[in-house]
Order: sequence, then C-alpha cells, then structure tokens
Amino acid sequence: MARIAGVDLPREKAALYALPLIYGIGRNNAHQVLEKAGVDPTKKIKELTDSEVAALREAIEADYTVEGDLRREVFGNIRRLMEIGSYRGLRHRRGLPTRGQRTRSNARTRKGKPKTVAGKKKAKK
Repeated sequence: MARIAGVDLPREKAALYALPLIYGIGRNNAHQVLEKAGVDPTKKIKELTDSEVAALREAIEADYTVEGDLRREVFGNIRRLMEIGSYRGLRHRRGLPTRGQRTRSNARTRKGKPKTVAGKKKAKK
C-alpha cells in the first residue's frame, strides 16, 4: 500500500482514482500530478514501483498544499472571518449557509434537525 502525504492509498484502485482521496487533490490535479511524475493513470497502486511512488510524492510536495497544512489553512481563514466580524464569519458562527442560499425552506444540512416554533398557525376568521 502506497503512503503519500500521510494517506494510505487503496491498492486495487487506479492511480487516477486513488490520488483524489488525498485532501487537497481532486481529479484534475491528480491528472496533472501523474503527468508530471510520468506515471500511467490507469496503473493500479499495487503495480507502482518505489521510484514511481517517490516521483508522485515529490510532485505533490512541490506544487500542492495537502492534508494537515491545507486543513489548518482553511480553518484559519474561517477563524479570521469570524474574528473580524464579517457577514460570512457571522454565518459560520451561527451555522448557516455562507454563500447566499435560501434558508426559509432548505438548508437542513447546515441548520440541523427542524425546531418547531410555537405560534405560527394563522387564526381562523
């Protein structure tokens, strides 16, 4: 099992599909890394030689911020938004969507389980 950036990549997957399991590398970046390292994208992880794994490791370390460093950076950015009191920071603090989505009928993922509010029914005339 190849270990790149602190992540054990699954042996049975092709390199193109295994690399996106590393936080900070998507499908497009995986393609670029494999091209730069000179590795065949269809080759399974178990078929890679030690030199190919080392080349992948070097290509990733040279061009990309991944895993722990990237998570720290992202969390630091969110913390900064909350500290300066920006609108996006307030939305993060309240656990609401930050990118302008409607919350009246949707946003259950961010808002959590529905909380029933009393006094919402309209009075009969």
